[in-house]
Amino acid sequence: MKLATTAAALALAAAATSFGAASAQTVPAASDWRTPDPNNVIVVETNKGRIIAELYPEAAPNHVERVRSLVKSGFYNGLTFFRVIGDFMAQTGDPQNTGMGGSDQPNLTAEFTFRRGADMPLAEGFKVGTNEAGWWKSLPVTSQNSALAVMTADRKVATWGNFCSGVLGMARAGDPDSANSQFFFMRQANASLDKTYTAFGRVLSGLDVVRAIKTGEPVPDPQDKMISVKLLADLPADKRPSIQVMDTRSAAFKALVVKRQGEMGGGFTNCDVDVPVQVK
Repeated sequence: MKLATTAAALALAAAATSFGAASAQTVPAASDWRTPDPNNVIVVETNKGRIIAELYPEAAPNHVERVRSLVKSGFYNGLTFFRVIGDFMAQTGDPQNTGMGGSDQPNLTAEFTFRRGADMPLAEGFKVGTNEAGWWKSLPVTSQNSALAVMTADRKVATWGNFCSGVLGMARAGDPDSANSQFFFMRQANASLDKTYTAFGRVLSGLDVVRAIKTGEPVPDPQDKMISVKLLADLPADKRPSIQVMDTRSAAFKALVVKRQGEMGGGFTNCDVDVPVQVK
């Protein structure tokens, strides 16, 4: 078995070393891992390498459905990264490769926030002022305090994705409801996008590839490109990577969070934790 050599894997090893002697619970077991739904995983083959990302329909159902349908139609194959800012993000998904185009589908209504109830608890939640922060699967999120749910008609609270490194966001124009086909991969965290852009996925493997994409506004020719974009479920069985993601509700992940909190002190955020992933 070959594990992905990512920062998340290195962080996992560090956490196991630090906490393993104190508690056997911090040594990852089979139960600490989950297998993502292959219909919610995209495999992006670029000229710089492979990016694997998970989509979260619980956070942005309409945006995820749009991206999945465009992926299945082959829409994204061959499109370039036309706008890439070094310490910010890499944008793609325009058939014109200029930032001015989109698909023939109607624009999407913004999904900057989603509603979260008792059936959707935050993993490793912690307080940020009066709000709560944590993870939904591998997506870093912040929400209103869960206690407020008893005062709402649907018994849920507003929740939003945090634009940490690796998060996928939907590009748009000035109109909040103008997203269509263009999207971007975060190269670094940028909280200014929270609640103003729709977060719909996160890179599981290949963040180093995202950060290796040629930069520019616009990117000068030749632009790096997505050679092919497919759903994991649609890949032939003999070419389909096996993916395991650390369950953010597990004891092993809790140990990783505690370690990072100790290292970061009062400046800690959920952007400071990489979710370990195994790809083979």
